Amino acid sequence: MANRYYDADDARHRMEMSKLAPADFKAWMELNQIPGKDHGTIPPRTREIVAIAVAHATGCPYCIESHVKKAKALGVTKEEVAEAVLLSAALCAGAAAAHGGLAMKFFEAE
Repeated sequence: MANRYYDADDARHRMEMSKLAPADFKAWMELNQIPGKDHGTIPPRTREIVAIAVAHATGCPYCIESHVKKAKALGVTKEEVAEAVLLSAALCAGAAAAHGGLAMKFFEAE
């Protein structure tokens, strides 16, 4: 067993879940297809930019790779990817600061 996170072989282990919990895995796969759908008012190109930002907020390297590649194929520029990443970072920092207030509150609580 490798002592690294995010090995290429990890996909095999994820796929094991499809056999162990098939209904839940199928539902997750259907959810996983939502960003690339062209069935709403948000165009696919914009959906992929949003997906890039969210993937960075959640820290999923597989999602980052997938959505950056899909976005590039839809004509999203490298500059737009950088902006999406930095928007995500700004919002994550804001969430950390907001929750930091809770830390101060809990520290003072008895």
